[in-house]
Amino acid sequence: MSSLVDAEDPAAAANLSRMKAGATALLVFAAVVYVALQIVDFEGTVWGYVEAAAEAAMVGGLADWFAVTALFRHPLGLPIPHTAIIPKRKNEIGRTLGTFVQDNFLQSEILADRLTQAGIGARLGDWMIDPDNANAAGKQLGAIVSGLTEVLQDDEVQAGIESALTAKLDDLDVAPLAGKAVDFVVDGGHHEAILDASLSGVAQVLEDNRLILRHRLTTESPWWVPEPVDDVVFDRLYAGMTSFLADLSGQPNHELRKNLEVRVQDLSEQLKNSPDMQNRAEQVKAEFLAHPEVRAWITDLWANIKTAVVDAANDPESELRVRFEEVLRSGGHRLKADPALQEKVDRWVAGAVTYVADQSSDEVADLIATTVEKWDPEDTGRRIELQVGKDLQFIRINGTVVGGVAGLAIHAVSQLLG
Repeated sequence: MSSLVDAEDPAAAANLSRMKAGATALLVFAAVVYVALQIVDFEGTVWGYVEAAAEAAMVGGLADWFAVTALFRHPLGLPIPHTAIIPKRKNEIGRTLGTFVQDNFLQSEILADRLTQAGIGARLGDWMIDPDNANAAGKQLGAIVSGLTEVLQDDEVQAGIESALTAKLDDLDVAPLAGKAVDFVVDGGHHEAILDASLSGVAQVLEDNRLILRHRLTTESPWWVPEPVDDVVFDRLYAGMTSFLADLSGQPNHELRKNLEVRVQDLSEQLKNSPDMQNRAEQVKAEFLAHPEVRAWITDLWANIKTAVVDAANDPESELRVRFEEVLRSGGHRLKADPALQEKVDRWVAGAVTYVADQSSDEVADLIATTVEKWDPEDTGRRIELQVGKDLQFIRINGTVVGGVAGLAIHAVSQLLG
């Protein structure tokens, strides 16, 4: 059976031993005085008072020793009824303690009143403003994120992400969306810039590969055509292509550019309205999703996200940590300066705690009772004695002293009446 605590507190045990020794020494002193007075026949009225005080002190000290000891064990090891109360009634004490906590600490009215008076909103604002607290919260963020990612099952999360992402893409109408994207490009004149960049790229490719193109013409030309003729033909073709590209690039109103714009607009309409074009777009989307590289990217998505988030959460210099701490401090300043917001926080905390208390008070009481039931009876008595036994020894001391005073007073009254 499990014990109340894992090991005795040496300091508490030493303090208890000293208090027991002191209380016992006082009782022994009273006994020694009483025995001495019985053995030696002292004469005089004063010694009668001393004897009466010592006798009553012994009775009071013994009675309180018995009462204190009986709480935790059988006095002198004798199985006297109604002794060793705590070990024997441990389970009942646990149930009573659970009911006491439920009735006196977990009542919604009591909790709401205490929490409202505590000014949690203002205190929370003060705490959030402190840079050290914000930094500590940032460190805890890293620990929380790391812990959550460790708890989550990677396979299940990855499967969920893959399923959700695939379903979302499957439901996406690619063609109309692409048509709207084309409209955006044309309406903003971005297609002109794209065409100019493409023409410039083609011209650069021609320039970079001029020798290769010339060699290709040589290989394709009949053997009987002289090389000077090939040079002339190539130079004319090359000049014609570069001149055409230059004209097309330098003339915004070029006929080909206008035709291209018409074609682009026609493509947009087909994407948005043509069933055939939409079917082709869906086929392309399906092929894209089935591509091995895309599948591999989706499969590795959770691992990449997890690594990035955990690294950012644990890096004090990361954007995530810096932003988190800034938001925390900013929220603290706002909370500190806004009494209405503080009141909302107070009400929210009180409402949340009282709701939990109302819903869980029975479970808390049962938890206390079942936890106490699992404790070892003798060990429970020992642990409780270590906690309160020091104070209980004062009962023994007081019993001895009060008993002596009472005996002295009774003897004095009997002398006066006699």
